[in-house]
Amino acid sequence: MASRLLHRHIREQLKDLKEVTHESLVVGAIENAFQLMDEQMARERCGHQVEGGCCALVVIYLLGKVYVANAGDSRAIIVRNGEIIPMSQEFTPETERQRLQLLGFLKPELLGSEFTHLEFPRRVLPKELGQRMLYRDQNMTGWAYKKIELEDLRFPLVCGEGKKARVMATIGVTRGLGDHNLKVCSSTLPIKPFLSCFPEVRVYDLTQYEHCPDDVLVLGTDGLWDVTTDCEVAATVDRVLSAYEPNDHSRYTALAQALVLGARGTPRDRGWRLPNNKLGSGDDISVFVIPLGGPGSYS
Repeated sequence: MASRLLHRHIREQLKDLKEVTHESLVVGAIENAFQLMDEQMARERCGHQVEGGCCALVVIYLLGKVYVANAGDSRAIIVRNGEIIPMSQEFTPETERQRLQLLGFLKPELLGSEFTHLEFPRRVLPKELGQRMLYRDQNMTGWAYKKIELEDLRFPLVCGEGKKARVMATIGVTRGLGDHNLKVCSSTLPIKPFLSCFPEVRVYDLTQYEHCPDDVLVLGTDGLWDVTTDCEVAATVDRVLSAYEPNDHSRYTALAQALVLGARGTPRDRGWRLPNNKLGSGDDISVFVIPLGGPGSYS
């Protein structure tokens, strides 16, 4: 639903701009479009049986600038003359811990009697009541000690690390579209209040640099980035594109395919494996490659 309709919301919001006097107007139009898409999903989820949710990573080219909007754990990078320029950040329970904790602190009814907004290094045990333990709240980046009270025995709002981090022990991404019906397992507590549909939007001015045919914008879902670093992607960009003539547009399709196949790995006795023998990605691997320079480019 998002892939079919989100770009229409963005187009309508941009059409409402009489003139683009500042890039913040475009950013605001994109943010508003994401919210309208989420609201449409909420309205139509019953009649059309729209369940679940999704991340969204969007690129808009307008008046010499590229706008990259990300809500979720996908990622976009520009590889320019070998240099890596991040164009997004992932939104996970770890990266948004303080926002989530602040909401839990301000609206404790969202936590019910099951969760605490505080974070501890590990799950607090009943026998530790009255003892001192490290903790942190919505205002803290470091850790401090507190005396353990009864409420601290509740399950933490944010728990786990890395790919295992979860909000309310349920979902591992904190921004996206949909998920209006998502509830905590064996509970009636909704998780949607903690999930934001608003993207982060980053802007790249194409006119400030003379781009060559090997300069590209790479978009990928978490299936790519779970097993591939930015530097490895940049190395693949250089290896694949250098094997093609600069005016051969199939070079960009070949690059996208190489990134997908590289993240998937090859079948072996113990599953799909990468060259380092680690497991290949078990998640969705979707990749877009957008050239930024060369014949017929924007530059």
